Amino acid sequence: MKLFRYGAPGKEKPAVSLPDGRAIDVSAEVQDFNEAFFSGDGIDRLSRWLDAHAEAAPEVPADSRLGPCIARPSKIICIGLNYAKHAAESKMDPPKEPVLFFKSTTALVGPNDDLMIPKGSEKTDWEVELAVVIGKKASYIKEEDANSHIAGYCVHNDYSERAWQLERGGQWVKGKSADTYAPLGPWLVTPDEAGNTADLRLWLTLNGQTMQDSRTSDLIFGIPHIVSYLSQFMTLLPGDVISTGTPQGVGMGQKPQRYLRPGDVVRLGIEGLGEQMQTAKAYHPAS
Repeated sequence: MKLFRYGAPGKEKPAVSLPDGRAIDVSAEVQDFNEAFFSGDGIDRLSRWLDAHAEAAPEVPADSRLGPCIARPSKIICIGLNYAKHAAESKMDPPKEPVLFFKSTTALVGPNDDLMIPKGSEKTDWEVELAVVIGKKASYIKEEDANSHIAGYCVHNDYSERAWQLERGGQWVKGKSADTYAPLGPWLVTPDEAGNTADLRLWLTLNGQTMQDSRTSDLIFGIPHIVSYLSQFMTLLPGDVISTGTPQGVGMGQKPQRYLRPGDVVRLGIEGLGEQMQTAKAYHPAS
């Protein structure tokens, strides 16, 4: 199943993309794709509802804006330096344990919303990542049980302000949390349709030039290990997002380094999970 949300920011409705190509509104059955939905066996309930009501459900207008594929979660947890070649381009040793940092949930936006370069930023960078969405509460779980706690997978662009992340002291979260720095979607793809997530192609282009092109088989720590590992340090709640790291090809790793400027167009995608596009815009105060 491919779940998504559409509509104006803050007013998104839940929807499903069907195998026959139709996209239907499911708000008659689901309030939103949020913690309550996932914790209440929402995917199974929605599947049963679709069997009976999909034909009669209203279609989503083709020109609709796509929101983030889930409602704001309790947390976005990211894994740093989790691709072997990315660690090498960053001139850092591969970590012996997963490197963890948080990203503010206020950074969430739709997959095709504009990227707003933050006020004072000079080093906004791109990072295509495979994200995992938790489907049921997880605490102190074993690695072999991790997959049963996963609701699905989606595309995440973990935008980063490198000067704030690495040159301003403190934790990485400072350079990761600006508004629009977490486009998520287009879909949340359930495990039965996501394919082999241990070996998916992920890619990113900047103004048509390929910058990142790799496979999740280059992950240092695989998804079951990450989910189990995190659950030893914190309770994972339904709807929580885990972003599993980015491959080589980020702007910080270029020679010379290259960062985003207004007008740049970033496209990215992951095999079977869909594609995103953002246009970089200069900072402007919220209206």
